[in-house]
Amino acid sequence: MKIDAARLRHLIGAMEKEGCDRETVNKILIKCGISRRDAEQAKLFDYETEAKIVREACDALGDITFGAKAGLCWKVSNSVTGYISKYSKDLRAAVENTSRFHEIIDPAVFYALKLSSNAASFEVSWKDASYSKFHRHTEFLLFGVLSRMRHITQSAFFPIELRFDHEVRNSAREFEKLAGFPVVFGAESLEIILSHSTLDLPIPTYDLRLREHLTEYGDRLLAERPRNKMALRSQVEGLLTKSLPSKMLSANDVASSLGMSASTFARRLKDDGTSFRTIVDELRFDLSKTLMKDGMTLAEISFALGYADQAAFSTAFKRWTGTAPRDFVAPTLRRSSV
Repeated sequence: MKIDAARLRHLIGAMEKEGCDRETVNKILIKCGISRRDAEQAKLFDYETEAKIVREACDALGDITFGAKAGLCWKVSNSVTGYISKYSKDLRAAVENTSRFHEIIDPAVFYALKLSSNAASFEVSWKDASYSKFHRHTEFLLFGVLSRMRHITQSAFFPIELRFDHEVRNSAREFEKLAGFPVVFGAESLEIILSHSTLDLPIPTYDLRLREHLTEYGDRLLAERPRNKMALRSQVEGLLTKSLPSKMLSANDVASSLGMSASTFARRLKDDGTSFRTIVDELRFDLSKTLMKDGMTLAEISFALGYADQAAFSTAFKRWTGTAPRDFVAPTLRRSSV
């Protein structure tokens, strides 16, 4: 899945601003499968690469809030949807247009505006749920949306809340201190809660003629956009991730959800050079490291990843790394007050 490389270059600048030297940034890029030269020259790059870069940057800086900080610095978008938002009448119109056209620049997520009698929700959901495992990147995206809203309205408004569906345990206060407003973790969905008065904020650059011209262009781009079929592995990871916490689907469950027989499912995975057990193991290992950094206990992680007990998780972790989870040395995340 390819996206505009402008965000990649923004992340490089944010890493350097936060204290990463050039050599460290280059190592992060190479670890994530891209060179500095490619990063500076590319027009498009892989969505997963961006997600991995945010995670690796947090580790290198020892700062769990780096993704959020980088998001809050993301202001200017030279994409079609960015210009459509810029020339919309007010924030409500900009959000509605973003929901309509965002697929052009970010095919991994859905945006939707939901209204109630006392507030509005800008809700984010995954088209490919396999990306939901990248918690630091999710924080980058949602704080980035807020920053763009502030930029186009030229107003430093505060939302009622930002809500994430993953946990960060003891680090939640760091995010609230950075944001200056309530940031909720472990919520049912990803969303920015806004007041109705915030939705009515005017956009100073509103231009009806330009907005109509750009929306017509956006409609043509959507009509011409090829419908890429999600890779089988991504579909499997998405189904497994959605089933968590506590339940890990079986191969038969996943095959049934995908409309395949168990034998066809196994053969298709083999043709792709993998197996169901490999996907489950790699997903659990990847998530376990993230959940440790989120501050969850080993008992909580064992439950979240669908293990019968903590001993079963510890055995699996030792098989993956050669060390017990308690002895696993992860970078110490510094507090934002440091």
